[in-house]
Amino acid sequence: MSGLRHVAPEAAVPSLDGQGCHAGADQMAAAARAAGNTELLNRYAKDYPQGPHDKPQSMCPAFGSLRVGLRMRRVATVLSGSACCVYGLTFVSHFYGARRSVGYVPFNSESLVTGKLFEDIRDAVHELADPARYDAVVVTNLCVPTASGVPLRLLPKEINGVRIVGIDVPGFGVPTHAEAKDVLAGAMLDYARAEVAAGPVAAPTTGRSDRPAVALLGEMFPADPMMIGAMLAPMGLAAGPVVPCRAWRELYAALDCKVVAAIHPFYTAAVRSFEAAGRSVVGSAPVGYEGTMDWLSSVGQAYDVTAEKIAAAQNAFGASIRAALAANPIRGRITLSGYEGSELLVARLLIESGAEVPYVGTACARSAWSEADRAWLAARGVAVKFRASLEDDCAAMAGFAPDLAIGTTPVVQKAKELGIPALYFTNLISARPLMGPAGAGSLAQVITAAMGNKSRMAGMKAFFEGVGKDDTSGIWEGAPNLRPDFRAAHQKKLDKLARAAKAEEMI
Repeated sequence: MSGLRHVAPEAAVPSLDGQGCHAGADQMAAAARAAGNTELLNRYAKDYPQGPHDKPQSMCPAFGSLRVGLRMRRVATVLSGSACCVYGLTFVSHFYGARRSVGYVPFNSESLVTGKLFEDIRDAVHELADPARYDAVVVTNLCVPTASGVPLRLLPKEINGVRIVGIDVPGFGVPTHAEAKDVLAGAMLDYARAEVAAGPVAAPTTGRSDRPAVALLGEMFPADPMMIGAMLAPMGLAAGPVVPCRAWRELYAALDCKVVAAIHPFYTAAVRSFEAAGRSVVGSAPVGYEGTMDWLSSVGQAYDVTAEKIAAAQNAFGASIRAALAANPIRGRITLSGYEGSELLVARLLIESGAEVPYVGTACARSAWSEADRAWLAARGVAVKFRASLEDDCAAMAGFAPDLAIGTTPVVQKAKELGIPALYFTNLISARPLMGPAGAGSLAQVITAAMGNKSRMAGMKAFFEGVGKDDTSGIWEGAPNLRPDFRAAHQKKLDKLARAAKAEEMI
């Protein structure tokens, strides 16, 4: 038996492995290089450059690639990593709606060191590779197997006609879960591109488009691709598949598109695969009036569409976008941050709706495909921070004193402590249409309603004034017993351990 376990939505049980997953990022990276993964880490460092700090505060990056695999039909997902990591990843994936079990190959120190773990993974994929059930099996190395050099590249490329895709998604090499989506999307595109080069491949289940299509790079609200298709129609073009795809055949259809729209700009590996196939890539997105006009022009030129047809597409939707913006104004100062990759696009839409947006922070790195958006925002006095940390976002919120803060969970929490209305970017902003006329009026209602709660937030803050915070939170009959001496003694122990670890590194 391979030792493959299935972590179902209702049964995610950790086992006693994971020795070493608590090590620091530098130690893990050094171990990975010593184990032969230097080329992998160098590529990740180039594809996903970090900021001035270590990395943005984010959930485990493997969550992103896990979600991509779990959303694909007829694709099995297997994780190789410490049990605590697998437990957390499967829990959060099922919390976010996954309805499929996750395969897990457990290990211990002996199987990791002797190479038995790789053999167990190989046996597991052989066990799973049933062409009646799956088109592909995705195997993901988490931190410890990557640091130990478990060579997924040596797995067979296919078994019984089932594709085997192995990727490494270590937390010390991939900064955010958004970019981990690109790791798997790029690996799948590379695999599919090799299949296309080898001979005929299966057509999409819906058939090929009768018009030239534009592949859409980046996960979007379901209505957005349809709106993009409507805006492309006057130019004789169609919206192609959205990458990451929901089925393997869609990868072929995406590669069949001459032009790719990098709606989300961080898909470096996917862009590299499209460019290797000879495809043109267009940045930004059709958001707001100016963004839509520029984007339609860029796509039309990439497809050699005549100026008359480009103007026809612009004229068909320009007036309705302007009308939607005018009918749904947003008044107030808003700071915006997130880790989805669409933060700059949302900021453009807010500004065209009338909002003042002094700061935009994104956990993703600066990219050629977001440059047009960055320049547009900078020309309007917006401070754009790539690889923004939680401290950056909170400092901007405190400094600009906005009427509304849009951000990640800890930013929203901090805003509410300060009595500032706040909205969680992922669930309340990015989960709405943004493109074309539908997107132009989609944000106003939720944002205006949130800003209208400012007086309520002030009332709540005043009501709870004086109850303390941190160690003194709550109502005390006497003075709280803080015991700073205990904290100081514990800190000395931590400092001593850190010095000992540093000394070991230098030996």
